Amino acid sequence: MVMRHGVRAPLGGEVPDGTLAAAPWPKWPVAPEQMTPHGLRSMEVRGAADRAWLAGLGLLPARGCPAAGAVSIWTNVSPRTIDSGKAFADGFAPGCDLAIGHRASGEVDPLFEALRADTTGFDPVRAIASINAYTGGMDRLVQRHAAALKDLDHILGCKQPICSPGPAAAVKPSRDGHGIDLEGPIRRTSGIAQVLLLQYAEGMPARDVGWGRADAASIQRVGALHAALFDVFTRPLYMAAHQAGPLGRRIIASLTAPTGPSLDLLVGHDTNVTALAAALRLDLTAPGYAPGDTAPAGALVLERLYDDTTNARSVRLSYRTQSPTTIRTSANTVSTTNLPIPGCTKARQTRCPLDAFVKTLAARLADERIGN
Repeated sequence: MVMRHGVRAPLGGEVPDGTLAAAPWPKWPVAPEQMTPHGLRSMEVRGAADRAWLAGLGLLPARGCPAAGAVSIWTNVSPRTIDSGKAFADGFAPGCDLAIGHRASGEVDPLFEALRADTTGFDPVRAIASINAYTGGMDRLVQRHAAALKDLDHILGCKQPICSPGPAAAVKPSRDGHGIDLEGPIRRTSGIAQVLLLQYAEGMPARDVGWGRADAASIQRVGALHAALFDVFTRPLYMAAHQAGPLGRRIIASLTAPTGPSLDLLVGHDTNVTALAAALRLDLTAPGYAPGDTAPAGALVLERLYDDTTNARSVRLSYRTQSPTTIRTSANTVSTTNLPIPGCTKARQTRCPLDAFVKTLAARLADERIGN
């Protein structure tokens, strides 16, 4: 299971300097980038819900501490992913002190930051060509989201022609050559849209969510701007192959191992979920979110199934999420969206033979750089 972290305070720069708004932004109860107390409680609720789900499948007992080795949790090194993993574990198995694995602080984990780790021989020129082929170019990407940009300006309420002024749309190689940099309206507004979603999911008073001008419906609409970020960074074929390379190989190893934990949980970021989905040619949809946007604690679930009659092994995919309103109210409802795998599953079926799944995914991942 590949999961995004839970509700956090805004990242530094997520609302860019120079953004115009009619009033100051609401305060958060924690430092930037950190999980909030509400976000941690929501992760505990999610952990308890997923324990009940897995118990219903017969994979784990409904109560008590799982047997040694039955649960594996690995997170990225950022505090928000580690804390999300811990809170999930506390709800999943209260009092059991499940181990949370991660690399040392300051290290780069290729599973979650493949480009930064420089593990796949990433070529920004080829990446940009793939991005432009996928999007039709940055200007067209912006044009497709004109309505959402207008909606966001209304929420910001700056009473200027544009509430998020800045450079024109462009995508360029990063200075270190290990990635790409995006400029323009989508770059500037995607984070703002995400902050509005986080305000709502955090349970802030309605008067503080977009200064009282945003509700669940309008936040879903402007969420298209956040989803558009992945049309650049993870969904183009070249970007998906490289962003999901190490993570995809880790998943293949887990699914093909003769033995393993009943739950193998990887807690990372929205880019991890969207890159893996893109490598599998999946369209992510979830109740309450814009098409292609990612839910806090949203998880791609890959189940390995075994047929006792034929001895055949297969893989089934789904996307487990909670709506923004569910997270806001700390309810325990989790939605499951089944995902047929293009090129692998037959029409209207969700199971893919394990060998075919491995072959399909492996062919869509960038090779690991020799020496890494």
